Amino acid sequence: MQVITAIVLGAFASYIGCWYVGYIEGNFALLLFVASVVTGIYWLAEKYYFLPQRMLSVQSIQDQTQARETQLKALGITPQEVDLSHQMLEVARQPWWLDWTAGLFPVIVVVFLLRSFLFEPFKIPSGSMIPTLLVGDLILVNKFHYGVRLPVINVKITDGTPVERGDVMVFRFPPKPSLDYIKRVIGVPGDEVAYLNKQLTINGVPVEKKALPEFFEEESLRYIKQFEEDLPLGHDQQNNATAPHKTHPLLNEDERPAFVAGADNFKFKDQCTYSVEGFVCKVPQGHYFMMGDNRDNSLDSRYWGFVPDENIVGKAIFVWMNFGSLKRIGSIN
Repeated sequence: MQVITAIVLGAFASYIGCWYVGYIEGNFALLLFVASVVTGIYWLAEKYYFLPQRMLSVQSIQDQTQARETQLKALGITPQEVDLSHQMLEVARQPWWLDWTAGLFPVIVVVFLLRSFLFEPFKIPSGSMIPTLLVGDLILVNKFHYGVRLPVINVKITDGTPVERGDVMVFRFPPKPSLDYIKRVIGVPGDEVAYLNKQLTINGVPVEKKALPEFFEEESLRYIKQFEEDLPLGHDQQNNATAPHKTHPLLNEDERPAFVAGADNFKFKDQCTYSVEGFVCKVPQGHYFMMGDNRDNSLDSRYWGFVPDENIVGKAIFVWMNFGSLKRIGSIN
């Protein structure tokens, strides 16, 4: 078993190493699932076979010691006391190959269940969601808000809350599902989303926005125009004055054109019309249109298309840490 365990642990280490250096595209959910299964098998084997065997060996030592003492007393010899506690501890001790498998099972399975069904941590790698999310923000994503999904295969087993406009959502990047992206939901199934001359319109109704104080971008040491957008909520095509609204900040740069250059040939692209002023898209059923709050610096649905429902990971709800600024901690609007 020691050799087999060494091979198993070596395989895990090799997978992680190849993933780290970029030789393969790793799948953390799959890695956790396999690790849970493997360590679970060892845990069951330890509980129902290996541990009982070690306890039998300890009991055998005790029985042999007691039998020897009985024999000596029958011969009229007073047996000397022998401390066998150290020997019994060594016999009962869990070997290294079980310590690194069965011993890790409770931790691994708890992490797997929490990450798969409750909350998953992410780190913001780019500035596409500035000013809502900054590079380096560590966020929590609610995995059950839109419905519970089976890990690895991502099959939904409960309905959950429908996706609404204005939600900040994490999803699997449609052109490359092994990558996770985060953007804001702008269009839900059935919506007609237009972004012409940097004016967002949903179902023919312009989305109001008002000017805010300019945003200072520390990385480039420049000020960028900032606005507050009043986005209509809802998970259907309702978009009128009586519908609930939610505000969020966004950035726009005057020197950047609204024209979308280099859009991919994505699925349902025939539902979109591009022009020098921007685009108009009809969101297909079961899909969502996503945009970054840093509107002129975001690779989003304008370029690679719609996000299918099966690609949803969860709703971003909280910034739990940013080591560069503790003021960042708080809920995500």
